[in-house]
Amino acid sequence: MLISGKALLLVLVANSAPILIRQLSVLAKFSYPLDCGLRFVDGKRLLGDTKTWRGVLAAVLITMFCSVLIQTGWLTGVVVAVIAMLGDSLSSFVKRRLGMAPSAMAFGLDQIPESLLPLIYLHYLWQLDWFKVGGLVLAFLLLEIVLSRILFRLHIRNRPY
Repeated sequence: MLISGKALLLVLVANSAPILIRQLSVLAKFSYPLDCGLRFVDGKRLLGDTKTWRGVLAAVLITMFCSVLIQTGWLTGVVVAVIAMLGDSLSSFVKRRLGMAPSAMAFGLDQIPESLLPLIYLHYLWQLDWFKVGGLVLAFLLLEIVLSRILFRLHIRNRPY
């Protein structure tokens, strides 16, 4: 598998794991909100109920496992997942400030931080050129939209994008 394909796969896995793991009720006790219910100075939640410790844990463990399978090293998977979840949390933080409901679609804002930030890390780690990074962000954006609709039809995702 080409290095750019590995990069895209890791970013897809990191961002899909929280959605897929939500279906396992055995992990419900880990669905505690990542922001612990805290509110920002504007009185709105920092992130909301849909960003959970379970999702972050799933992203880290599943991406780490995938990274080992494609021979990029477990630590690469952990770092990609953590950075992807930071990007996703950043998007949620901005959406709360804009008054958007949790899981409401914000085209671009939902996809770019969670893909670009880990790809910047991989750019430095694997010497991916910036043109490839931009192409991978675009590929992620398009794949996210297509996969979101498929997961919605399979009753895995609550809303299609």
